[in-house]
Amino acid sequence: MTETEQALWRALVELDDTAKAMPSANPKLSLLPLFARIDELAGRLPRDTAPDLLHYLHKKSYEEARLWLEGRDAENQAGNCRHVR
Repeated sequence: MTETEQALWRALVELDDTAKAMPSANPKLSLLPLFARIDELAGRLPRDTAPDLLHYLHKKSYEEARLWLEGRDAENQAGNCRHVR
């Protein structure tokens, strides 16, 4: 994994953790800074980045992107976009 992909993975894990904590958070948490960070990191990925990862990020399929980065892409379900791995 590249340094950018590692940072992206950490941001995706933080997004997942934050989203899970939202129901009981007081004050309420904002996901906007995490979305901005993920978009910024995705924009830094090189052109030769794996097409599947780029697809997930473009479609804002963050759980799928996280699973891909963890080497668990086989766990991803085919979506409405008919994306086939």
